[in-house]
Amino acid sequence: MSMAKARQPSPQPSRKQLLEFYESMALIRAFEERFVALVTQGKLVGTGHLCVGQEAVAAGVCGALEEDDYVTSTHRGHGHCLAKGVDPNEMMAELFGKTTGTSKGKGGSMHIADFRKGMLGANGIVGAGMPIACGAGLTAKLTKSGRVAVSFFGDGAANIGSFHEALNLASVWNLPVVFVCENNRYGEATPVEYALAADHVADRAVAYRMPGVIADGQDVVDVYAKAREAVDHARAGEGPVLLECETYRYYGHFLGDAAGYRTAEEVESFRSRDCLILLAERLRRDHEVGENQLDGIRAEMEARLDEAFAFAEASDDPALDELTTDVYVSYP
Repeated sequence: MSMAKARQPSPQPSRKQLLEFYESMALIRAFEERFVALVTQGKLVGTGHLCVGQEAVAAGVCGALEEDDYVTSTHRGHGHCLAKGVDPNEMMAELFGKTTGTSKGKGGSMHIADFRKGMLGANGIVGAGMPIACGAGLTAKLTKSGRVAVSFFGDGAANIGSFHEALNLASVWNLPVVFVCENNRYGEATPVEYALAADHVADRAVAYRMPGVIADGQDVVDVYAKAREAVDHARAGEGPVLLECETYRYYGHFLGDAAGYRTAEEVESFRSRDCLILLAERLRRDHEVGENQLDGIRAEMEARLDEAFAFAEASDDPALDELTTDVYVSYP
């Protein structure tokens, strides 16, 4: 099924848009690498699921959204949150369990949410964000708000029951939902070609009478163009879309995973098409953006992370009497 009725394809992103994409991707990369450094240095306890290498998907998809559109995320959700505009200060404070965090320090890395930005939450349960996106889409439809819901999920979640249930429901009710599969080739340690009984996740869209689209997840311009078309299709009342973005994560499933299930050669082959490098090449080639300007953007993002760390460090720990607040409801 095609998106033939969708609006005309968006023109190529402007120089300004491309620089905004670069800034968003550089911020995500800096946040994730700072997370690694803080854990390694013993300043932050715990682990996390990093999206280094996948930044173009978050930036390209969220770049096609309005500020009040809805997003549901995954356990690998820092990039989605940042691309949707969640404050890095509050995100860092959440990682440190501080009261100034997005969930007052009670959610941690896998449960960052900010309803002010339409971020309905990262989720530690694989595939759990898709039904929530259907609920958000139903809200948008019934209230005629014109909003769209986007649900990010990994290739592993495409084999979870909630994937099929959510796509079926979204199609039956004609909901304005875009399902975005970040196919990074591994469901934890399982190769996608071993677990997926189809050539592509997007091939499954036909069973639910919705368009299935594949984007180059290393090219933010391709992601943005296809996400824009999918979002316009959904916003126009023409139903849901399944968008598969083919990408790759450089780190293991979680920080500390040695990732012995893949070769160094494989990782290096994907690093050669790093999304930040590809966008930098486009900016230099097509818009005469100098290396000094790109270096400046990356330095600015690092400074932004210095500020976020200082904010988290200066924030208060939750009081003991806050232990059950927002956890249990008191009944008369």
